[in-house]
Amino acid sequence: MPTAPASRFQQDIYLGAAGEGRFHGELSSAWSIGHIPNGGYVMAVACNALAMALDCPHPASITGHYVQPTEAGPVQIETEVIRRGRRLSTGVAKLIQGGVERARFVGTFTDLALSSGVDLHTVSPPEISDISQCVPMAELSPRPTAIHEHLLARLDPASATHWQRGHPDAPTELCAWLGFADGGQIDVFSLPLFADAQPPPLFRRIGFGGWVPTVELTVHVHRKPAPGLLRARFVTHHVTAGLLHEDGELWDSAGHLVALSRQLAMVISPPARRNNRAPAD
Repeated sequence: MPTAPASRFQQDIYLGAAGEGRFHGELSSAWSIGHIPNGGYVMAVACNALAMALDCPHPASITGHYVQPTEAGPVQIETEVIRRGRRLSTGVAKLIQGGVERARFVGTFTDLALSSGVDLHTVSPPEISDISQCVPMAELSPRPTAIHEHLLARLDPASATHWQRGHPDAPTELCAWLGFADGGQIDVFSLPLFADAQPPPLFRRIGFGGWVPTVELTVHVHRKPAPGLLRARFVTHHVTAGLLHEDGELWDSAGHLVALSRQLAMVISPPARRNNRAPAD
């Protein structure tokens, strides 16, 4: 049986085993945007269930389809083992609340300590100003958000412009330092949270909007993060008929790529522009 953890994040992804691949726990409101738990946090809870069901400690790849909004409160996760392999094992996790399936995850897990093979990277970590010169995302948000109380998110000054009203020529990219506000350790289970914890960089073009629900999120974990903050880069190149595509990179303090993400999200109601003049923010 898993033992109860100590840190806030670990507490909030903790699950008890209920037998036959089933687990139970609580989704915390601490990682919510509005009243809805963040999709990356929900994925982290599913990762915890799959790691136990597959008896593999680390996600290599996990994809989540968010069928209905989740809510803070009791949660059940039902897992199914699809394949057990010597290096990679795959399973499915159904996240259920109120008797309704809210999200479904398919994950392939491994033991990163045993991984070996070819390494190749043709992209470098983003250049980000010293953290003392960066801008807290919480100061840019138009309203308080629970998740910002528990995350350290400091945007590079070049990424901290035009969030309030948008600008037709603003880059749809952000670069930031990311970590836990309480200094908690960043591990492989927290990488999905960090991959989904920032507002869409599209808001730099259209201004802060409302909730942008995740339809599908995929996170590929490359290695265990070294201690320290993450460097993050998120960019949107395409939005079609209100469906947003976002690509993310997470790099650790040693300069290693630790995770890649791709997300499909729905832009519910972008704010109407009052005129065609570029705002002065």
